[in-house]
Amino acid sequence: MRPDGRPTGAPALRVFCLPFAGAGATFYRAWPAAPDGIEIVPLQPTGREERFPEDPYDSIAMALEDLVPALREQCADGRPYALFGHSFGAILAYELAREMSASHEPEPLWLMASGSAAPGVSLGRDSSDLDDDEFIAHVEQLAGYIHPALADPDVREIVLPVLRADVHLHETHRLTDARPLSIPIAVLRGTDDHQVTADDCLAWSDRTTASCVIQDVPGGHMYLADEPEPVLKAMAALASGLLGSRG
Repeated sequence: MRPDGRPTGAPALRVFCLPFAGAGATFYRAWPAAPDGIEIVPLQPTGREERFPEDPYDSIAMALEDLVPALREQCADGRPYALFGHSFGAILAYELAREMSASHEPEPLWLMASGSAAPGVSLGRDSSDLDDDEFIAHVEQLAGYIHPALADPDVREIVLPVLRADVHLHETHRLTDARPLSIPIAVLRGTDDHQVTADDCLAWSDRTTASCVIQDVPGGHMYLADEPEPVLKAMAALASGLLGSRG
């Protein structure tokens, strides 16, 4: 055991990962081994997988009431941490970072946003009035990705309410506090992403007083479903630079 209470040999940095709309923690649990010094820790929102009996979030406030205590508990040992989210998960990660800062909790070392327009950039769409078939077609067209669970009628009935709730929160998200974070932000975007444009990502630089780096990676909106390595490499680079600077 180290003097700071951390187990000897524990990775230097935990990266808490938020899933995209309709997905759960299993998406990240299936990733290959993280780079040395990094531990991938998926956060599980309500309404999916082992938390299926719980209602999905109906507001960002509800999400924060659930996720902040879970994050706080896991950070009790003082080990540095960072936040990662893809698409809707990037918005949740941003709101988590903002809440931790506002409540004077230990801030994340950095925030990595993948496949997401910056908070405050209107998505210009609202799918809440679409029937189920239209909604699924709409989501699949936007993402360029067909969720395997939606092909099974029985499983679809389980997944659909969560997907609808997440998409609604994403499409109606508004920037309620424009005060910037003080931590570095890294932004990843698939070069063939037709949902999130390069211009959509530029405003991430307004969300922090620290550095903001935007990096293009091969693939479309759901590039990381096929190849998570660009994300893991970007995490390793950030961790190396920022942990090194802490001494």
